[in-house]
Amino acid sequence: MKPLIVSCPTCAQEVRWLPENRYRPFCSERCKLIDLGAWADERYTVAATEDEPLSDDIRH
Repeated sequence: MKPLIVSCPTCAQEVRWLPENRYRPFCSERCKLIDLGAWADERYTVAATEDEPLSDDIRH
């Protein structure tokens, strides 16, 4: 069976999705740390909606 090939999210290099690739989906520790740094610097965001009140806002 052929391993799945994905693109590294940081540099777009091809990466084999194998258990022995400990950095997957990244090609290397360097690309993994670059991505982690981007999250820490808040360059990435995840949209959120407030459909329901937060638990602190619920009154009994």
